[in-house]
Amino acid sequence: MSDRQSYKSDLSDERWALIEPVITSWKARHTSVSGHQGSYDMREIVNALLYQSRTGCQWDYLPHDLPPAGAVKYYFYKWRDDGTDQTIHDLLRWQVREKKGRLADPSLVVLDTQSLHAAAGVPADTTGRDAAKKVPGRKRGLAVDVLGLVIAVVVLAASVHENAFGTALLDKVAANAGTVKKALVDQGFKKTVVDHGQQVGIDVEVVERNPADTGFVPQVKRWIVEQTNGILMLHRRLVRDYEHRTASAESRVYWAISDRMSRMLTETSTPAWRGA
Repeated sequence: MSDRQSYKSDLSDERWALIEPVITSWKARHTSVSGHQGSYDMREIVNALLYQSRTGCQWDYLPHDLPPAGAVKYYFYKWRDDGTDQTIHDLLRWQVREKKGRLADPSLVVLDTQSLHAAAGVPADTTGRDAAKKVPGRKRGLAVDVLGLVIAVVVLAASVHENAFGTALLDKVAANAGTVKKALVDQGFKKTVVDHGQQVGIDVEVVERNPADTGFVPQVKRWIVEQTNGILMLHRRLVRDYEHRTASAESRVYWAISDRMSRMLTETSTPAWRGA
């Protein structure tokens, strides 16, 4: 760790210790032909990613006392493409679940989607308009456990139907957590998703809204995914979709939730930006 003035998003020694073994192992497998390990502190690379996640700044607006944007981009893309971001996320998720007295992988997940406006530079062929919510941009689909921890994330154009999100999420859940036997969804998901769940061994239950309810009424268990969406909104980079590739948008979710889980494991609070 450098002697620079710290940012609120920086990893503490305890939080860094949770993910450092994964990064160190990755570096050992990715030396150059000459054996050079690179000149940047890996902890500072992660600090830069977390700073950008929390503040929403552009690459070129990263503070000068963090590694240069080119270096941070390099590792973000590398870890996105080889799954290191998800490896870190999943290891933290298993630890959080075990700390809460649960098995490493869940038996039940909750699925939902959230439509987001896309920034001007996002390629048009990866965006669309959510006809129901009148939102132009992209849609983020999540599968979370009963603690609100992410099991799978899918980002597609906002015009894509819930059925496509449901089937894609179920495929990822089945691949990432074979213990899942049940999924709860809202009425936006149709029979196609229920049938696909049977194909991958997951019982999909459509939780219907009580017609007598007025206003916002949380649905038992299903509400937890809304809480996770709210937590993601604490990360300004996720309030709007700025990523050129949907894979990058998915990676941003893993980093944001990894940030939260590392704080849960070390019992440190997450600084809010409301009122800033």
